[in-house]
Amino acid sequence: MIGRVAGRALGVRYYGCYNDCMNKPLKIVAFGNSAGVILPKDILASLKLDRGDELYPVMTPNGVELRVYDPAFEAQMEAARTVMKRRRNVLRELAK
Repeated sequence: MIGRVAGRALGVRYYGCYNDCMNKPLKIVAFGNSAGVILPKDILASLKLDRGDELYPVMTPNGVELRVYDPAFEAQMEAARTVMKRRRNVLRELAK
């Protein structure tokens, strides 16, 4: 975890530079009517990201996790949403 915002943990997974990157504070800055976090170059390099890449926030039990878009995962999730929508009653019975 890199910090707490409004009582909730803000978690970002770092691969390859845990000790170096996790100890750096990130500042929330204003961008027009929104807010954002600027990631240092070494963090971007370790995550193999560049300017313009998209990250998707995902709510987890530990807070918010930022993930890179994965088309294969999105296709699986769309299939799961379709099944959950069509088979709602079956899934409700299985949950009992």
